[in-house]
Amino acid sequence: MSNLLPRISRLAGIALIGILAAACGAYGSGAGAGGTQGQGASVAAGPPTIGIATSATLGAYLTGPNGLALYVKTTDTANTSTCTGDCLTNWPALTVAAGQTPVAGTGVTGALGTFTRPEGSTQVTYNGLPLYYWVSDTKAGDTTGQGIGGFVVASVSGTPAAPSPSAGKYNY
Repeated sequence: MSNLLPRISRLAGIALIGILAAACGAYGSGAGAGGTQGQGASVAAGPPTIGIATSATLGAYLTGPNGLALYVKTTDTANTSTCTGDCLTNWPALTVAAGQTPVAGTGVTGALGTFTRPEGSTQVTYNGLPLYYWVSDTKAGDTTGQGIGGFVVASVSGTPAAPSPSAGKYNY
């Protein structure tokens, strides 16, 4: 019995370390409090800075703290997201920790804010519209989600860019 107790203690310690490592890894990748969020989502230690990039075809658009394009969903309304389930898997919400406020980078002229999603995460908004990433955008300058499933690049002007002909390709 005395030999069994140290073994159980070691196993419990190893399991605890694994659980803590998994929790920390999920939080840092954006998969923590926000639920089904991909590589683009942001739940960071400090408030995220929203920046801008420019496309010859789309004009000036918003980017997240990781430099990836941000999108709005044309069916969303002020502080209300219609993207849930599979939609969130493909369109990760830009989120912050509760109580954080996003910071406007140079050239960002609209109002940044947040609202609490039904599952409890805090999503960032621009002029009241929820912001998302597209899971297939992998580097700064990618805007491959433009017009897919009712999503358009979040324009700095606040007027959504016109959807491309692929707008009906996915129904989210």
